[in-house]
Amino acid sequence: MSQSLKIAIIGDYNFTFNSHQATNLALDHSSRFLEIDLSYYWIKTNESSILRTNYFSQFDGVWVAPGPYQNGFFLSGILKQLISLQIPVLLTGECFKSFIDMLINSYQLNPHSEKLISDNLVEGSHFDQIQVIPHSNAFIQLYQNHSNIELTSSRFSLYPQLISALTDFLIDIEGFNQFEEPEIISLKNHDFFVACGFCPQISSTRELPHPLVYTFIKAIIGNNAQFKSA
Repeated sequence: MSQSLKIAIIGDYNFTFNSHQATNLALDHSSRFLEIDLSYYWIKTNESSILRTNYFSQFDGVWVAPGPYQNGFFLSGILKQLISLQIPVLLTGECFKSFIDMLINSYQLNPHSEKLISDNLVEGSHFDQIQVIPHSNAFIQLYQNHSNIELTSSRFSLYPQLISALTDFLIDIEGFNQFEEPEIISLKNHDFFVACGFCPQISSTRELPHPLVYTFIKAIIGNNAQFKSA
């Protein structure tokens, strides 16, 4: 293995949560697939919230894992910090909504305090199946050889006026679900800042790593190469 990468996983790790264990395994799957050496470190949300932005600069990439989170307010502050970093960032699960909320508040997209995002449409603590319908060329290619059936414990409906405001200058929609709602989004003017409502790590296997996870790792490798050559 020729490269060594260092990834921060932000989340309140609990070994009893399938999505948390799957996060570790999905990184292991991708590191073997891409034949790179990779280390990852879980950082609790309350610890992350008091760290300065330059602390995260020591990492090659950041993954914000699914919840539950000890404090949603902490998470919002962390996401603000991550936007300013020029390293790849992947958000999965419940933090999809936290990311949207942060954008709404940061850019004052809701001056009349209207309800712009639904409550979680997945009942209970189980996982539901969703169908991902890739929208951008990059994600159409990403799903060419992978099932578009994903597992999620969180699904949120964004109101049309919010989608319009967000896509005008903040985000691109990379994929929808079968309900014609945004399911994968990316931050404009950032090489790799992707958020999805589902948990790609759940369906990752040693034999078939999830393409979104290994694309995240490939983005890190490319980002490192760019800075080394600059």
